[in-house]
Amino acid sequence: MISVTQAREILFSNPLSLPEEFIPFQKSLNHTLASDVYADRDAPPFHRVTMDGIAIQSAGLQTKKQFEIEGIQAAGQEQMTLKNSENCLEVMTGAVLPKNTDCVVPYEMVQINRGMAVVNELEFEKFKNVHLQGTDAKKGDLILRKDSWIHPGILSVLASLGQEKVKVVRPPKVLICATGDELVGVDQHPLPHQIRTSNVYMLAAALQNLGIAAQTAHLPDHKEALRSAIEKALESHAILLFSGAVSKGKFDFLPEVLNELGLEILIHGVTQKPGKPFLFGRKNENFVFGFPGNPSSSLVCFHNYFKPWLSKQLRRQEPQASGILAEEVIFKKPVTYHLLVRTEIQEGNIMAYPIKNSGSGDWVHLSEADAFLSLPADKETFKKNDVFPLNYFHKGGF
Repeated sequence: MISVTQAREILFSNPLSLPEEFIPFQKSLNHTLASDVYADRDAPPFHRVTMDGIAIQSAGLQTKKQFEIEGIQAAGQEQMTLKNSENCLEVMTGAVLPKNTDCVVPYEMVQINRGMAVVNELEFEKFKNVHLQGTDAKKGDLILRKDSWIHPGILSVLASLGQEKVKVVRPPKVLICATGDELVGVDQHPLPHQIRTSNVYMLAAALQNLGIAAQTAHLPDHKEALRSAIEKALESHAILLFSGAVSKGKFDFLPEVLNELGLEILIHGVTQKPGKPFLFGRKNENFVFGFPGNPSSSLVCFHNYFKPWLSKQLRRQEPQASGILAEEVIFKKPVTYHLLVRTEIQEGNIMAYPIKNSGSGDWVHLSEADAFLSLPADKETFKKNDVFPLNYFHKGGF
């Protein structure tokens, strides 16, 4: 049995090699950028009008307030030229600032009647309401750094930069396996001794929050069938996640089968609650994570071990959070206690309220938790307002 800290150290010392590939930028959401991206032209690429109104020469406002309108400069239209400096051009937001003009007076400060524009306010500085060319970036500037996580904002930037195809880190293929003859499908009516399978959907949803679409499978509690299924799965998937079959029960064949298939089991048993039987093993570029079958055990192990490990492989920076314990907790076992909590933001602080439950198999009260606090093994009493590491279950905490 090893500590939580030792388990995480072992995990992070076993990296997964992920290839890089070019994919259409539209499909790059939630991928990791594998190369720097530079500006292919100035941003903005021209002096850009930022408000609907009239474009004039600002110096003219010192002597007059009435201007004849020569025409309209629309967005997407080639740059026009103001022929007479005593006149103006109507301009639309996003349009190129016309030649021989240097500021824009918004319609709110202008009265237009019969082809004439009368400005209500005389003092107007040069380049007012104009987004100057190259203000945001110059051609050749570094815009996106390698290892950036591609979220919707970055996707928009890639489109603006003309990156039709983008080089990314290819995410691994993941198979989530539920084990147990007591499990039946969601669409079935369980017999008194059966339950509906649910953990695979929970873990698949957690992976989807990380931008990975995983496959799922249900494997039987029969050693030879389990061995055959795992051997086949390892041929097509880099990572296997198991929920169940890792404890000491007579039908928990997973550790034995993995050994027979040549995987080195590097972790099997961590001084923690829930999730004590957590398992991790590898063979070359195949990795296996075994989570206990109880729902909260699987979810805690996923977020405490697999998620940070995978984030590192995908070159993502995992945010660190802390929560303030909202009430005193007493836990007398000398193990790390992953306490299910409900969080609230109060005066800028994350307050963590313990969830009352009947154990790691209590899936009803698991729905009330959005995170867990990791309480250290060297204490028994954890006081109200003590601060501990916090791990969110939902995407906003990733």
